[in-house]
Amino acid sequence: MSSRVAGAVNCAGSLRGSTARLPPGAYNSRPVELIQIFVIVVLVGIVVSLGSALFHLSAPGRDPKKMVRALTWRISLSVALFLLLMLAWYFGLISPHGLQ
Repeated sequence: MSSRVAGAVNCAGSLRGSTARLPPGAYNSRPVELIQIFVIVVLVGIVVSLGSALFHLSAPGRDPKKMVRALTWRISLSVALFLLLMLAWYFGLISPHGLQ
């Protein structure tokens, strides 16, 4: 019984310091689906925010504070999306592919 425990400790110890990334396709597809849904939702939010800023720009009694707020949301969402994609790539959840 002690050999099983020692084997488990050795196995866990060898994985603890591992920094190797997973090869493409070696992970569960569920996180990728969640990332795709999140990216689409954020892109829709960016377009809606841009449309809101355009509306406040062209409205007759326009309020510049509302336009600036909408553009701030757009920039914040764009930066958050960029960081999400970089983190997902770093952790091996997504992988870039070349043009075919």
